[in-house]
Amino acid sequence: MAEYTTQMDAARKGIVTKEMEIVAEKEHMEVSRLMSLVAEGKVAIPANKNHKCLDPEGVGSMLRTKINVNLGVSRDCKDYNVEMEKVKGAVAMGAEAIMDLSSHGDTREFRRKLTAECPAMIGTVPVYDSVIHFQRPLDELTAQDFLEVVRSHAKDGVDFVTLHCGITRKTIQQIKEQGREMNIVSRGGSLVFAWMTMTGQENPFYEYYDELLDICREYDVTISLGDACRPGCIADASDVCQIEELVRLGELTQRAWKKDVQVMVEGPGHMPMDQIAANMKIQQTICKGAPFYVLGPLVTDIAPGYDHITSAIGGAIAAASGAAFLCYVTPAEHLALPDLEDVKEGIIASKIAAHAADLAKGIPGASNWDHQMAVARKKLDWDAQFDVALDPEKARRYREKAAPEHDDTCSMCGKFCAVRSMNKALAGEYIDIL
Repeated sequence: MAEYTTQMDAARKGIVTKEMEIVAEKEHMEVSRLMSLVAEGKVAIPANKNHKCLDPEGVGSMLRTKINVNLGVSRDCKDYNVEMEKVKGAVAMGAEAIMDLSSHGDTREFRRKLTAECPAMIGTVPVYDSVIHFQRPLDELTAQDFLEVVRSHAKDGVDFVTLHCGITRKTIQQIKEQGREMNIVSRGGSLVFAWMTMTGQENPFYEYYDELLDICREYDVTISLGDACRPGCIADASDVCQIEELVRLGELTQRAWKKDVQVMVEGPGHMPMDQIAANMKIQQTICKGAPFYVLGPLVTDIAPGYDHITSAIGGAIAAASGAAFLCYVTPAEHLALPDLEDVKEGIIASKIAAHAADLAKGIPGASNWDHQMAVARKKLDWDAQFDVALDPEKARRYREKAAPEHDDTCSMCGKFCAVRSMNKALAGEYIDIL
């Protein structure tokens, strides 16, 4: 018989798991401190017992900010080989999590391939798969059908599942009465909403939450409590629908912890900058410090094609204010399924936001990276700068396409380079400008 069921259960029993040891080393943290945070629910280590190739990560506001990469096929773009290339690229670029949002074809084969080969945390949204799995119209699915799909994903080895447990039949009336500009923009949330309106029944993920917890505890699947009512535009930010759902997610968080099930809580959405920090504080209070997983937030609605930037701005503020996990946004957001280049751009933007936040929070080891770059720049050591750069390929390409006359300068300043002048001045050397 196993000594523990979940990472949280192990932590509460004082058992140091191999996953805790790996995460503690990555985070430059004493394992006893990490274990205490896992026991409290302030750190989650998503690690399904059936994900054998997992390189575990911890998610919590006091750890390095992690990023998630969404991918997966759709009816219009259904090449799983392309999606696997995105996975490989994302892992190579340092993404800690891959979320498979596939909504077409043999989703199970791809999901099993991910958990068999990918070392990053794997997440899914089981409700997407329900119609595909049973090949029946949405309104003909039963509550038990939804639970069966969750169990199937857990068996397949996914480390976390997004479940939209926080909306209820009351939400239907709220949406109708309050006149939100964008209603519900969560794909999973809209499916649950649609199912409730068509069947007249309560949200199965809310009504049968205890059964879901039992499934998650059996396989050590972390629940990512989906925010069905996240704001989909600036005008809907921090409204009643969003906040009331968050309150319910806080209640569901504590119910999960009572069964030793790890939890992450998903957050906004679109939100003006001046509301982000307050939202992070509210979440931390209501959800008792559970890791907050945010989509962006996107700080303006007007930049399709550039939403990796609007998201990075909001993500940096959110993470500096307590968010633990950033879901990347690509330039294709709101427009199309992202291609390989879009995925890369989204990852880079999200990693910049995450690292900037880690610097602001004083995360151990975060500033070492910047120190290495400063040393390389001071020496005008271009190769060293490229080695340290977040995207060495792009940095090298920019220098090569506008090669300077002198190697100790760049094409921007030439011999007017401040670093060059200072190095020579402090070394007592003649400074030639012309």
